[in-house]
Amino acid sequence: MNFTNLLKIAFKALVNNKMRAFLTMLGIIIGVASVITMLAIGQGSKRSIQKQISEMGSNMIMIHPGGDMRGGMRRDASEMQTLKLADYETLRNECMYLSAISPNVSSSGQLIAGNNNYPSSFTGVGLEYMEIRQLTVEYGEMFTEADIISSAKVCVIGKTIVDNLFLNEDPIGKIIRFNKVPFRVVGVLKSKGYNSMGMDQDDIVLAPYSTVMKRLLAVQHLQGIFASALTEDMTENAIDEITEILRRTHKLQPNDDDDFNIRSQQELSSMLNSTTDMMTTLLACIAGISLVVGGIGIMNIMYVSVTERTREIGLRMSVGARGIDILSQFLIEAVLISITGGLIGVLIGCGASWAVNAIAKWPVFVQPWSIILSFGVCTLTGVFFGWYPAKKAADLDPIEAIRYE
Repeated sequence: MNFTNLLKIAFKALVNNKMRAFLTMLGIIIGVASVITMLAIGQGSKRSIQKQISEMGSNMIMIHPGGDMRGGMRRDASEMQTLKLADYETLRNECMYLSAISPNVSSSGQLIAGNNNYPSSFTGVGLEYMEIRQLTVEYGEMFTEADIISSAKVCVIGKTIVDNLFLNEDPIGKIIRFNKVPFRVVGVLKSKGYNSMGMDQDDIVLAPYSTVMKRLLAVQHLQGIFASALTEDMTENAIDEITEILRRTHKLQPNDDDDFNIRSQQELSSMLNSTTDMMTTLLACIAGISLVVGGIGIMNIMYVSVTERTREIGLRMSVGARGIDILSQFLIEAVLISITGGLIGVLIGCGASWAVNAIAKWPVFVQPWSIILSFGVCTLTGVFFGWYPAKKAADLDPIEAIRYE
């Protein structure tokens, strides 16, 4: 018996039991749709995180005073003052792997403009901070090197500050008071929205680092140094170079621990991607259970089908059908069920992914390999779970099968 005839017989058998065939497919449909949707949500989240980190500067390096804090121990106040302006200047002059570097100091408090006030922080930075954090001035202008040298009381602000302090007014040239010190607004930053960790990137006020150090904090040390490697691939080289220079300038002995710590966006990206991948795998495994349940459903229904059609099997074998023909017939039925269910599941999975993005506004990304993988798995599920019932049918004794009531 050729394959075409076997396919027609299998298809006819399924059409004669439409509802039972559909209910058998349901487990496969739900499984495939779930796997595609879960993977789409996981991949969408991963891409969103990568995009946010890229916007923050994928090759950004952050240097903070004090040793490594991952142990959770409280640091002494003196350990928080290990970074000086001299360190910044040395790194700027000697580092070959850095494209930009900026000091960083900040002070939190209440911003006041006219009758409006808003709690935020003043961040003192250098001009290259804009390049490091990929910030741009939308209108107005950035403060200048002359402003840094003279510790000028000028600042640029983010959209959140504009919305809360100036409402619909143009803030350029207006005065913001912070800890009773007046600052003139010279520019407004282009909006960046919220990042992947839910932080408002527009709630920002930037001023010359010299101004914040002298007029607001009255300190000589830095709270941090932000830098940017020449390329993302050179980040590790830049970190090694920074470590070597700071250990030398801080006169640390070979056995001494670093009195500073360095973090990179690559480290953050790797950690977040690892967490996202783990969650995606977990969700996919949970969704994959539906495929196993669907496979068990196929096996169960195929057992029922073999039992119901025992006499038919006996008649076919008595007129010349071979065991391989009976095996192929029932195996084709199982594969048809799983493939049809898989196709429907793929359509529902893609539709559900779109719905999640449209309704819940979650980032989703359906990868072609997830569709191919789900479809391939459901086909293998049909073969795996359909084989044993089909083999049982093929092994029936024709005489006993014809006598079966």
